[in-house]
Amino acid sequence: MSRNWNELTIWKESHKLVLDIYRITAKFSKEEQYGLISQIRRAVVSIPTNIVEGHSKGSTKDFIRFLYISRGSLEEIKYLLQLSKDLDYIDNNIFEKFFQRLSKLSLQLNSFIKYSQ
Repeated sequence: MSRNWNELTIWKESHKLVLDIYRITAKFSKEEQYGLISQIRRAVVSIPTNIVEGHSKGSTKDFIRFLYISRGSLEEIKYLLQLSKDLDYIDNNIFEKFFQRLSKLSLQLNSFIKYSQ
């Protein structure tokens, strides 16, 4: 395992995802500020945050548990982006772009979990 969490590819990719999600949700309707925007942002931040927290726990078992939490948040984002598309806050092209990134990150996260066990 890497000595620093910020050297992990899954952390780097999830951090980039956070930045891009913040940019895209800034364009949502202001009436969603405390609803959908807040929920999406909390869920996406949870992905790299749990990687960092798990990495710092010092045990493989704890680290894997936090990686599973990250994976759950990633799946939550998939649904929230589907909802955003269905509400016409994002168009289909943006949805597809993010869905592909999320699917790739999910595969990376699953592989990392298996590798870490």
